[in-house]
Parts: sequence; C-alpha cells; structure tokens
Amino acid sequence: MTNPVKFVTSVVLATVLLGAGCADFRVQDLGKSQIDFVVDAHYRETQRLLRELTIKLYHRNPAELQKGSVESVDIRIEQLFGMPGPMIFGELNLVRGTEAMQLALNVNFSGDRVFALIAGLNGMIRHAYEYQAEFYMFDHFDQQKMYDSARNVEIMVWRMNHGEASRPRPLIITNSRPGEAENLSFERLFGKLISIQDMVALIASQENNRLINRVAHGTASMVFFPL
Repeated sequence: MTNPVKFVTSVVLATVLLGAGCADFRVQDLGKSQIDFVVDAHYRETQRLLRELTIKLYHRNPAELQKGSVESVDIRIEQLFGMPGPMIFGELNLVRGTEAMQLALNVNFSGDRVFALIAGLNGMIRHAYEYQAEFYMFDHFDQQKMYDSARNVEIMVWRMNHGEASRPRPLIITNSRPGEAENLSFERLFGKLISIQDMVALIASQENNRLINRVAHGTASMVFFPL
C-alpha cells in the first residue's frame, strides 16, 4: 500500500517544481531532499497566510493600528515579516510566541492587539520550524512542536470567539457580528494554518520515525502549549 504521507509529499513536490520551472534552479537546491522542498513550500504558505491575516485583522480592527503609533499597515507588515528569525519587540515588553499571543488576549493590555497577536503567532510558528526559512537534507525539525503549534492556533481561535461573556464585543474582532453579513474568511485562514502545521507534523513524524504525543484538551482549560 502506498504511504499516504510520501504520496502527498510527492504531489506537493511536483507542484512546486512545475510552478518554479527550471529557470529558478539554484545550486543549493542540490542539498535538498523531497521532504525539504515540501516543508519549504509549507513554510512559505504559512508566511503568506499570516500576511493576509494581518491585513484582514487591521481592516476589521482599525483602532488597534492607532495604539501602536504607526502610520500604516505596510509598516506593521515590514516589522512582522521583513526579517527572519525570532519575533521580539520592545513594544511588547520583549515577550514572544505564546506569551505575546496571551498578551493580545489580556483584557488589561492597552497596546496594539493585532500586532501582539501576529507577532506571537508568527514567532511561535517560526520557532516550530527552528527559525529556518529553508531546510536541507541534514536538517531536522520536531514533529511535536509542529503539532502543538497547530493546537495553539485552535486555542487562540477559541479564546477570541469565546471571551468573557460580560464583554459587549471581543477584544479582537474576526467573525461577523450580529446584524452583519456572514463572514467566514477568518475561519478559512485559521483552518489553513492549522492544516499546514498538522501536515508538517505528520511528515516530520514519518521522517523521524517518532510518534506525536496527541494530548487531548478541553475548552475548560484553554492554556497554550509551550513549544
């Protein structure tokens, strides 16, 4: 029987290579395995989705941009995606990853919640990829970090949609509010991010020959998993 993970990676690899074309061949690509090309493509897609999510969140929550004393969303995009590596900002008291996500969902936080949320989310995902934008044959990544990062996105979405009942509106607005036309675009973006991390976790698990610790969690204790 065909290994489903190997089949999926082969299909994704073929798509990537056909889309890139021979003109984009680089010498360093000789150091990549099929799995590396697939993981690279998944990482690039997470960055594209996060950019799209950032723009949509600022459009939905325009007051957040003013809290950060920046002139445009483009400036925020450059801050969040202009440089590789960890996401650490003095504006967020140097917290990163899930701690920045937690800050964005803290009712007492007076700063730019969209910036805190995306800085934390992007930083967490980059951490899961060991802060690498490209992978090569002897690079390894942790299937558990990928799996836990997907669960953290689920937790984040649940917490944004099920905040304190006493609040008249969410801290960060995503889905449609009462009286508005139905808007499921945020759900689709979050769903794609979750699916990508789960797929890479499965690929890494097969590659490393290690099981994923699938810890069940309920909505009663929605605490982010540490990576």
